[in-house]
Amino acid sequence: MSLNKVLLIGNVGNDPEVRYLDPNQAPGNSPRVARFRLATTDRYKDRNGETRENTEWHSITAWRANAEFVEGYVKKGSQVYVEGRLRNRQWTDQNGQTRYTTEIEVTNIQLLGRRPDGDGQQRPQAQQQQPYQPQQPAYQAPQQPAYQPAPAAPPVPPMPDSAPDDDLPF
Repeated sequence: MSLNKVLLIGNVGNDPEVRYLDPNQAPGNSPRVARFRLATTDRYKDRNGETRENTEWHSITAWRANAEFVEGYVKKGSQVYVEGRLRNRQWTDQNGQTRYTTEIEVTNIQLLGRRPDGDGQQRPQAQQQQPYQPQQPAYQAPQQPAYQPAPAAPPVPPMPDSAPDDDLPF
């Protein structure tokens, strides 16, 4: 068994770069890929009690529907939640040198905060892919309580005070 999962919450460092995968199709119909950088910052106190910050920059890659979402809603400064997997790539650059990079390939992305647009109005929260939620079946059998008390027994008639001696079986 193996697991390759990354969860990040951070701020977008640059406007996403979007490329269309099929230049022969109209831009609205072509599959696309979006890339951007995401900053995550850890804050802690050192031995002297001073607050320190450590910022990590992550390369994020989103494909197809996730890339469409990024193109439409994610901007520099947006706070986002990213779920994805680590990918290592290698390529040869223009000078013939082999290059390596590690990036996060998005499986789910959500906007977290609202940021005012240039006109001072709030941008609406985006419709986005939601994580899988199991659906309730359309029909559900009526639920019976786990414990049902037994029906009450009929009352026992009272014993007479004086019983004749000859009613005894011996």
